[in-house]
Amino acid sequence: MGSERHTNRRWRPLRAVALLGCGALVATGCASMPDSGEVHRVDASQRADADAQVRVFGVPPRSGEQPNDIVKGFLEATTSDEVDFKTARLYLTEEASKNWKPFSRTTVLQDGPIPRTDVPAGEQTARGEGATAELSGKQVATVDQKQAYAPGGGAYRTTVHLTKVGGEWRIDVPPDGLVLGKADFERIYRSVNKYYFARTDPDEKAAGAQKEVLVADPVYLRRRIDPLTSTVKALLQGPTQWLSRVVGTTFPRGTAVVDDTLSLDDSNGLRVRLNDRAARVAAPQCDRMAAQLLYTVQDQASAKISRVTLARKDGSELCVLKPGEAAAYAPAGLRTHSEHQYFVDSEHRVASLSDGSDEPSRVEGPFGDGSVQLGAVGVDRSERFAAGVSLDGRSLYVAPMSSGAEQGEARLRSSAKRERDALTAPSWDGNGNLWVADRDPDRPRLLRLSAGTGKPEEVEVPALGDGRIEGLRVSSDGVRIALLVTRDGHTSLELGRVERTETRGGEVSLLVRDLRSVAPQLQHVKAASWAGSSRLVVVGTEAGGVQQLQYVETDGSSSNTPTLPGINDVRAVAASEDKNKPLMAHSSDGIVRLPLDANWKLVTRKGSAPVYPG
Repeated sequence: MGSERHTNRRWRPLRAVALLGCGALVATGCASMPDSGEVHRVDASQRADADAQVRVFGVPPRSGEQPNDIVKGFLEATTSDEVDFKTARLYLTEEASKNWKPFSRTTVLQDGPIPRTDVPAGEQTARGEGATAELSGKQVATVDQKQAYAPGGGAYRTTVHLTKVGGEWRIDVPPDGLVLGKADFERIYRSVNKYYFARTDPDEKAAGAQKEVLVADPVYLRRRIDPLTSTVKALLQGPTQWLSRVVGTTFPRGTAVVDDTLSLDDSNGLRVRLNDRAARVAAPQCDRMAAQLLYTVQDQASAKISRVTLARKDGSELCVLKPGEAAAYAPAGLRTHSEHQYFVDSEHRVASLSDGSDEPSRVEGPFGDGSVQLGAVGVDRSERFAAGVSLDGRSLYVAPMSSGAEQGEARLRSSAKRERDALTAPSWDGNGNLWVADRDPDRPRLLRLSAGTGKPEEVEVPALGDGRIEGLRVSSDGVRIALLVTRDGHTSLELGRVERTETRGGEVSLLVRDLRSVAPQLQHVKAASWAGSSRLVVVGTEAGGVQQLQYVETDGSSSNTPTLPGINDVRAVAASEDKNKPLMAHSSDGIVRLPLDANWKLVTRKGSAPVYPG
């Protein structure tokens, strides 16, 4: 990221144009963009750290440029803010320009692609006369054609072929898609949460089960290319591949936006005209479509959306939805606001702490009166019930948090001989189901108790292999689960997709599929908690590094995540999906809390296992 990068990465000037006074998504009252002036050199560090409202444009090829300059100029032009990469295509042959699909794949490299035109003859492609250049670098991620981000390391290497057209060198075989440096990628792209409905759970019988719940599906879109319109169009493309098996859209197949450009009106209302595919939807379906739009756009807007209006192609109204009306479809974690945080006190009883108080108090019921000594606790999202794991880790109890309630018999027992091999801390989804893992080496299992009190049913995790689940947190929507998995002496944070299938006999089986690492830079993860619709907070260490407390997105990226103040020796962490709630942690100092825009504050020097409901 230092001088070597500036030596190898920035070869020619680009035109930078400043746009002042424009919001990230809602742009009103902006000055017109100048279309003339001098060309100024902008190096990587300047462009990455500059104001987000600076737009960068490439420079066309000059007469007589050699293959090395053509390749470098093309790569530079692909980092510009042009809508259609018009300048980048000038470096391609006519046929290559027609066939090149820049968004088929985006490869993100740590320090950008390094071109080399002195490729040995034995490594060149057999394309007759011409020249071959090699691009290489350290790959950190890819973005697919649906804009889904996936972290992935390793060496990157590809070749580019050039030929002469009218006496000038041009690229006839460009790289697959875009190849960008990490700094350029973060400047050009922004993370956007699209929202889709969780598929109905056929076995859901719990009281208060949330049948229509929006689930966040993060993608990366270009930051300065009509962000409002591109966000809506991305939503209409449907969910990303990883999430598509457990969520669905209410927009009819083939629905598209009629208008070329969308904008908010003077009262921050959004009106979207749709093609004929959506012309005959009924009012309830239209409301759900509008809810998907509202939450997707509101997640990115610099102003609060006042309403969403969906209309037919001819302008006639389909439906209007306001934020208060959309609340019925909100992401599960935002539907009910937790009133308290919880932890296990020094006497192994459950204590609670309200947002406005610094004094913890014991909860009512058997988990607060000491009927059983606890090592870990999970509180359901209604804050009426709790699940406690006994101090020795072998027994799971479920009981109301109310005066006079009884502890009852253990709902689950582990046969593990050691506490560290017994039950993990439990976690509740938004439908009132309880999840826990048994780490018994002789019979490791992931289990779910329907409605918190049902018979423990084993959930298969095909991709787990010889790994062991050390901890878990299930999302409020119940279709995603974060697992701490130990393999080969390392513990990683992995996200799984919860799939439900109904057999012919009417029975429902559960599987957690397609585990993917969401914090690949950390080799030893200590704890994690959901901290938003598509964000987790994680405690871990890199190879040979010190412990870190940081936010990560569910796709494995770290875009737009705030830096957290340092804290010593964190052993557990708790967060709410409501980002306005404070973080909690168990550190060497005790139970601490991090209010918004403040530093860590000590709650009590004695305690452990902090949790939010969920």
